[in-house]
Amino acid sequence: MLTVATIIARKGASAVAVSPDTKVVDALRTMSEKNIGSILVMDGGEYLGIFTERDYARKIVLKGKSSLNTHISEIMRTDLPSVSTADSVAYCMQLMTDKNIRYLTVFEKERLIGIVSMSDVVKETILSQQETIDYLDSYIHSK
Repeated sequence: MLTVATIIARKGASAVAVSPDTKVVDALRTMSEKNIGSILVMDGGEYLGIFTERDYARKIVLKGKSSLNTHISEIMRTDLPSVSTADSVAYCMQLMTDKNIRYLTVFEKERLIGIVSMSDVVKETILSQQETIDYLDSYIHSK
């Protein structure tokens, strides 16, 4: 069974984070530089929330706020469900679909260890299916 641990092992456990007093524009710059669609909001080692491109579109652009003087803490999401490394990739996909979200935080014994995106889940599923196809192809051609 594919698990979140598989994804974390492949992509690494590190995640990009900013402090709650970071201006939205600065978080967006960091996200652009790192080519990521979300950024964690941390205070010291404590997880506070997450900021995504969707949050920017819905909570800044559509509400006429300025990214130059709005702090991340004002618009970050704090209600995302989280998963553990033991949870299955299928469970992640179902949770993301049901909640219409693209990111899940990963906790291990109440400690944040990373983030999983819908892209990570899809990529891992495709890789697993390709491995199965390759195995079956090898098996068929070895006979």
